[in-house]
Amino acid sequence: MTGYCNPYCLLVNGSVNIVCDLIFIFFVKMAHQRALPQSKEALLKSYTSRLKDDVKSMLENFEEIVKLAKGENETQLNRFTQCEQDTYEMHVRAANMVRAGESLMKLVSDIKQYLILNDFPSVNEAIAQNSKLMRTKQAECDQKLMNLRDDMAADLYDLEEEYYNSIYKG
Repeated sequence: MTGYCNPYCLLVNGSVNIVCDLIFIFFVKMAHQRALPQSKEALLKSYTSRLKDDVKSMLENFEEIVKLAKGENETQLNRFTQCEQDTYEMHVRAANMVRAGESLMKLVSDIKQYLILNDFPSVNEAIAQNSKLMRTKQAECDQKLMNLRDDMAADLYDLEEEYYNSIYKG
């Protein structure tokens, strides 16, 4: 990578470093918030290494594709053969970039799953909120049922009184 300075690659390198740093900070904060067992720390370290490896793979393959696209390679091969070889190498490198991108998407999925399954305070908070909401709805329903019962009892009393005072009761 020395001697090769593409503004786009600098932008990508800067973005990659920012993303890596943000994810690393996220993991460090998670580790400090709770005393993590060794297995969780190892998992977080594996996430960090997967991230760095995949981003590095994408960057290196992209840089090589750009170098191949310049076409300044002087070789012993005839021009058509060199062109075919470069095309094949570009396809392989593009496939490597796609693989690294898919691996990053899998990493994001794994991190989300880890957070969902291991974020007990927010899960407990959600359960408490739902429980409170359901208790409120239960109290409302109970109140409505008691009002309905009282209205029906009053109406039944009126109907019974009317029936017993009626001349038609047989």
